Amino acid sequence: MSLFKHRVIEIVRMIPYGKVVSYGQVALYIGVPRAARQVGWVLNATEGKTDLPWWRVINREGRITIDGTKFNDKELQRKLLQAEGITVSKDFMVDMSRYRFVANKEFLEKMELEPDYLQMLIEKGYL
Repeated sequence: MSLFKHRVIEIVRMIPYGKVVSYGQVALYIGVPRAARQVGWVLNATEGKTDLPWWRVINREGRITIDGTKFNDKELQRKLLQAEGITVSKDFMVDMSRYRFVANKEFLEKMELEPDYLQMLIEKGYL
């Protein structure tokens, strides 16, 4: 398994119950900003193979955007989020200001990010 894939899975497993993150956040938290699309590809590739809480990852605007696949679709993702107490609108939107998980420094230190990168996240207000 590639390091990127391993880290995506690790981050997604650490998202707390009742919270969501964006694909871009996952990429940012593993030290590969601008890799949101690749995060989606990793989650798609793990479909049906793990107990990974993939439903906690949505787009940056709070919209459920997955296309229907063999195992998962928007309705299933909505149901799984709602089961965790997250309100999802009829148009598949989640209030990111209410439900977004924002990592703290300790969370990111587990990812062994470079100190300069971690400092940049702090300075830009991502933590």
